[in-house]
Amino acid sequence: MTAAVTLSVVGNGFMDGKELQNFIQELQQARKKAGLDLTPEMKAFVDQYGKSTDGKIGIVELAQVLPTEENFLLFFRCQQLKSSEDFMQTWRKYDSDHSGFIDSEELKSFLKDLLQKANKQIEDSKLTEYTEIMLRMFDANNDGKLELTELARLLPVQENFLIKFQGVKMCAKEFNNAFEMYDQDGNGYIDENELDALLKDLCEKNKKELDITNLATYKKSIMALSDGGKLYRAELALILCAEEN
Repeated sequence: MTAAVTLSVVGNGFMDGKELQNFIQELQQARKKAGLDLTPEMKAFVDQYGKSTDGKIGIVELAQVLPTEENFLLFFRCQQLKSSEDFMQTWRKYDSDHSGFIDSEELKSFLKDLLQKANKQIEDSKLTEYTEIMLRMFDANNDGKLELTELARLLPVQENFLIKFQGVKMCAKEFNNAFEMYDQDGNGYIDENELDALLKDLCEKNKKELDITNLATYKKSIMALSDGGKLYRAELALILCAEEN
């Protein structure tokens, strides 16, 4: 018998304050009820966060605390999700129709491949269950599909550069004007040099959100969405264009 612990993470990709305290209490109670002791990793986690209400932990970091049978997110600690660049390449692969989101079938394929890379063989019914869990956990607007920023919560907080860009997104009109401005040769896409100019200006205008010393990382991650070095409007929009209700 194992202890079931519900992992509930807020939309910014981490737990902090009272949410973290409640989770620690639930974890301890669930393990005790099942007659299980805390693992050494859990004890270290409780010692670090149990006495303070100003701690903060990301969803992937939290996943490392829990044993496999309690949190299948542990499976996703594979090379493919090691960095933002890897994540963006993964997104491009599974958003095969370039719709700007991953639907349930695309997500199922995504999870299946990740589990195989982690040498985990599971039945199709379990894969369907994991897909449903992922949608419940990450589908912030409950539309039955995952957008780039929603799925990016799989990344460790320190690797999730998309969090930084949430505060600098533009409305559709502003974005289109910016795209046309930086697509200097008017060929319908932005190359690496044009993206470099755009990001430098964004960093200069948004110093509180973006750090120009990380510009190379931003550029490398965003260009992972490109088609042979050509970053088209729809792909760049995933990063810089805010949804309009």
